[in-house]
Formats: sequence, structure tokens, C-alpha cells
Amino acid sequence: MKTVCCLLLASGVLAACKPVGAEAVGEVDTVFKLIGPDHKIVVEAYDDPKVAGITCFVSRAKTGGVKGALGLAEDKAEASIACRQTGPVSFAQPLKAQEEVFSERLSILFKKLRIVRMVDKKRNTLVYLTYSDRLIEGSPMNSVTAVPVDRAIAIPLK
Repeated sequence: MKTVCCLLLASGVLAACKPVGAEAVGEVDTVFKLIGPDHKIVVEAYDDPKVAGITCFVSRAKTGGVKGALGLAEDKAEASIACRQTGPVSFAQPLKAQEEVFSERLSILFKKLRIVRMVDKKRNTLVYLTYSDRLIEGSPMNSVTAVPVDRAIAIPLK
């Protein structure tokens, strides 16, 4: 019994923790749940840690109910992304041609939402892809967005 209580407490703490860099923008309820929170669509903002002036907005499903309240539910794989220039663009250091910039757990152990930045050097554009994966098998569901950078500012590559 003591082990079960510790596991439930730990999962609740994990569910309450926000990923580093994520900022809640808003949410809408999609399904009423009598016990526990409703199912929702949440929108979060992520500032690119290596590119000042770029913010990515990700919408995704968040499972409610008892399992969702305890942090034991597995959220759906579907997500949508829109990245925009929100200030002057600058680079603290050269970028890799392709790099994971954010990830967030969608289940207690196995599933993650990932955001990968790719550099399209020819078009001087930053391309952001979001998808989810599991320890064993990922999902082909994905979303992509692109942010063109002013030609006067070359994107530095490693």
C-alpha cells in the first residue's frame, strides 16, 4: 500500500510539472468529465532557446478524468505547431542543421511530444516539426511550420 501511495504521489508531481520553457497560453474543454478534470486542448508557447525572437505555439490534446488527474493517462499523439517571429531574430551560437529543441512527456513513462528545428539554408528559413514517439513505436502524425529569416541575417550553421 505504501508503494502505491508513493507511486501516485510521484505521478501527481510529474503531472503538475511543466516542461522547461513551456508557457501556458490557454485551453478549451472538449469533453466533460464528472470525476476529475475535463479533456482539453491546450496551447503552449515555447521560445526557441538558441534563436532569440522565435516562438513556437503548440496545441495538443490533454486527457482528463481520474487518470489525467493522477498523471497516469496517455495523451493523444496529435499536435499542431505554428512558429512565428515575435521579436528581432538573433543567434547566440551557430545552429546544427537539425536539432531537437523541445520535448515533453505525454505519458508517465513511454510517450513524448518532440519539436525539431531544421535549417533550410537555401531559403534562409527555420523549419519546425512536431511529432510524438514512444519507446517502441512512434506516430506518423506530425505538423510542420516555417519561419523565414531576413536575407540580411545569415543563419549560422555548425
